[in-house]
Amino acid sequence: MKQQWPLDVTVSFDPYFGEPSRDGEQGAEVLPDGKVHFRIIAKDAKEVVIDRFGTVFPLEPAGDGAWEGTFDLGTGFLYFFLKVDGADVLCPYLPIGYGCCRPMNFVDVPVADMAGWDDLEDVEHGGVTRYYVKSSVTGKHEICLVYTPPKYDPQKKYPVLYLQHGYGENETGWIYQGHAGRIADRLLAEGKMEEMIIVMGNGMVRGKDANDRMLFPQIVVKDLIPFIESRYNVLTDKWHRAMAGLSMGSFQTSITTLTNPDLFGYAGLFSGFLRAPWPTDAEQPHLKLLEDPAKFNETFRVFYRAMGTEDTYWEAFAKDDAFLEGKGLDITRETFPGGHDWTVWRRCIRSFLPRLFKN
Repeated sequence: MKQQWPLDVTVSFDPYFGEPSRDGEQGAEVLPDGKVHFRIIAKDAKEVVIDRFGTVFPLEPAGDGAWEGTFDLGTGFLYFFLKVDGADVLCPYLPIGYGCCRPMNFVDVPVADMAGWDDLEDVEHGGVTRYYVKSSVTGKHEICLVYTPPKYDPQKKYPVLYLQHGYGENETGWIYQGHAGRIADRLLAEGKMEEMIIVMGNGMVRGKDANDRMLFPQIVVKDLIPFIESRYNVLTDKWHRAMAGLSMGSFQTSITTLTNPDLFGYAGLFSGFLRAPWPTDAEQPHLKLLEDPAKFNETFRVFYRAMGTEDTYWEAFAKDDAFLEGKGLDITRETFPGGHDWTVWRRCIRSFLPRLFKN
C-alpha cells in the first residue's frame, strides 16, 4: 500500500504498514479521485465488510486470504467498523483513533476547500504536554493535554482556551482527530489568531458513585483552571479565558460559561447544545442568564454556535434557534456542510480561534 499517513493522526506514530513478509501487505490507500482502496488479510473468513454506522461496503476475496475493495466513502475524517464474519475487528494496519467509547479505525479523505489548513510543512509547530491532575471533584487523578504555541515564552502571559471533546471520546480527540494544534500553528503563522494556551481535559469523568458527564463543569472551575494557573504564566481575568466544546462538550461549555459569567468572556458551541439535547423536566439554571440580554451581552465578547447542515442533532439546534429568537442576545451562528463529525468540528475550530482575545 502506498498511502503514507501523517505522523500525528494515529495512536501509532509510525506510518509503516507492518511487516509484509510476515503479515502480508494490507491497509488503506486514498486514491487521487478520493475513493479508498482497502486490502485486509483475513484467512478463513467468510465475510469482510467496512461498516460506516449502518452503511456497509463489502470487500471481495482476492486470493491468499486477502480481501479487497475500493469505495467512495465521502470526504473528511471517516470512522468505520471493520467487521470480519460479523465481529468488530480493530485492524493494526489502518489508522487508529479513539471514538465511540473505543479505539476506532478511520481514514481521512482530503476535502478540497480545507486544503492547507493543517499541513505540517512550512510552519513552526507548538508543543502538547500531558498532565495528571488530582481532582477535588472525582477524588481521582484526571488527564489533560496542554497546547503551547510555537514561540511560547514562559516569561510572557497568555490567554487560555479550555477546549472539550464529545461523548465517547477523550482528551486526545482535538489533537489527533481534530488537528487543533496544527490548525492553530497555521493560523498563527498567517497572523490570523492571537497566541494562546489550549487546555483539553477528559470530559468522560466518573464520580465516586456515579457516571455523571455533567461533573465536568465543576472540574473545569475547581481543578483545571487552578492547575493551569499554578503552572503557566497566564492572564487570569475573564477577558483572557474562553471555553469551547463539541457535542457533549458544547453542553458542558454552556453550563460552565453561563453559570460562571465572572470567569469566561468567550464561549463556543460546536454541533452545539445550548440546552440538554435529551428530554428532561429538570431545571436548567444555567439558562437564567439568557433572560437578561443586557447582562448577557456585557458578559460575552463572543458567544458562538455552529453545526453541520446534515447533523443528526439538527432538530435540537433548530429548537435552540427558536428558544433564542427575539431575546436580543449577541450570538454568532454559523453552519457548515457536513454531519456530526470531525470534518465539521475542524471547520468550527478554525472559524472560532481567530475570534478570541481581540482587544
